[in-house]
Amino acid sequence: MRGLAVVIMIQCHTFNSFTRLDLREGGPYVLTQFVGGMAAPLFLLMAGMTTAFQMESLERREPSARRRWMISLKRAGYILTIAFTFRFTNWLFSMPHAGLGELTKVDILNCMGVGMAVLAVAAVFPSHARTRFAVGAGLLIAAVSPLMTNLPWAGTPALLQEYLVPGPGRGRFPFFPWVAYIAFGLAIGTMVKRAAAERFERLMQWSMLVGFSMIFIGQYFSNIPYSVYTNANFWTDSPALIVIRVGICLMIMAGAYLWTEYCVGAGWSWMQAMGKNSLMVYWVHVMIVYGSLVRPFKRALSIPQAALAVLVVTLMMVVMSALWLAWKGRKAALPAKPAPAVA
Repeated sequence: MRGLAVVIMIQCHTFNSFTRLDLREGGPYVLTQFVGGMAAPLFLLMAGMTTAFQMESLERREPSARRRWMISLKRAGYILTIAFTFRFTNWLFSMPHAGLGELTKVDILNCMGVGMAVLAVAAVFPSHARTRFAVGAGLLIAAVSPLMTNLPWAGTPALLQEYLVPGPGRGRFPFFPWVAYIAFGLAIGTMVKRAAAERFERLMQWSMLVGFSMIFIGQYFSNIPYSVYTNANFWTDSPALIVIRVGICLMIMAGAYLWTEYCVGAGWSWMQAMGKNSLMVYWVHVMIVYGSLVRPFKRALSIPQAALAVLVVTLMMVVMSALWLAWKGRKAALPAKPAPAVA
């Protein structure tokens, strides 16, 4: 599932960086960006799922609720550290054309770290209560997002606005509404982790059914001629879009289970290889497709040429992931060094 998000992300960024400006109004380019819009919700939802897995493990081995909360906060801090390190390296590789604004840009890792820090309080709840808390948090964030966007933000620091709400000139991944995906992922991950092996297939069937229902419901409410919000933008802060995308994620999860369990088997998978190294792939491919080294190709390629570039970048990331996993496997297979003798 994460590997699929990586593939979607690579094609979106590569087309965005390399396609000529006069071709961006046509169907093929618009389709690549439309499909690419699912990469971020997938990554954020799966960040919530893996957080849920860790909270389940913490609950079994750590009796102190405060300790569980602090450990979850520490992981959020780790993601934020990676986010700022990524921003610095991206700025460095964009020299000499980089601006200082690149260092404070609110990217998906920044959103992920902040969202995980806020939702770390879920670690204090037992599993059944954690699911309800996460669903409630996701619904609340989604519901108030249009209201938060339309608050009078004039006079507040620009960086705070970028972290909190969408808007002209503001960050691409603000807390409202993007952290809703992490919250829903936290709820989904808790249910997946607690599902018994013999009932897992039934859970995936329900995932497909619930996902389809959410898409239908979200689409229906987005098209009715009246709204409870005086001003809401479907593509930036609409709760309906969040419901639709979470529904798509649930259907993708069921499809990923079906593909992994009954199609590819236990053999090596190039998509799983990239999924296991998603952070490295994200880091490296962004420096490649947006860095100074490829400046002659930026906004200069036709659609077929950009598609070829997608293939080349994807193959590079597959090879990098395979080599990295092979190196880690050989390192893990080495015998441990004997302990020094005690006199």
